[in-house]
Amino acid sequence: MLITAPADTTRGTVSPVTRRRLEAQGFVGLDDATLAETGPWLRLAPAICAAWTAAGTARRSSAVIWALMPFAALGAMRRGHPFDAIYNHGIRHLLGTQRLPPYNPPRRFACGVATVWLAATGWAFHAGATKVGYGLGTALVLAALVPTTTDFCIPSFFYGLLFGKPGRCILEESAREQQREAPLSPP
Repeated sequence: MLITAPADTTRGTVSPVTRRRLEAQGFVGLDDATLAETGPWLRLAPAICAAWTAAGTARRSSAVIWALMPFAALGAMRRGHPFDAIYNHGIRHLLGTQRLPPYNPPRRFACGVATVWLAATGWAFHAGATKVGYGLGTALVLAALVPTTTDFCIPSFFYGLLFGKPGRCILEESAREQQREAPLSPP
């Protein structure tokens, strides 16, 4: 698993890899200082979802799994996840940092995928298909841990493939292609 270096919040910079991964989630048009300050906290909601799903999966509890569904659904329907409130209304005031940026379609799509996945996982446990429930639950925990540890969001990646990448990602790819295609001229 490829894990990138965290943002350097003391200098207000992020690595190009981290920037691309966050922009693929729809966090576009943000300067380095904003991404360095808020980027690590964008991992909070997926981390809580991973822990909650792990607890429900370990207990084979459809009730615990289904109890997470409204939170995931709200993350899909709104411009922020309910768990972001922990940071926006608490932690950031202790740290003196800014609010998290709003969720755009790729990140909201990821929350929608998680909602459906939770429904299927809960149904499997409820129907007595324990092995299916364990498989779905474990896979969802692992999928939620990917953005928690690397900023790469699997559903947001597929959103980009299906519906197109967010604006800034497209501009950067176009610039890189132009650089590759430009003839080398002597100095």
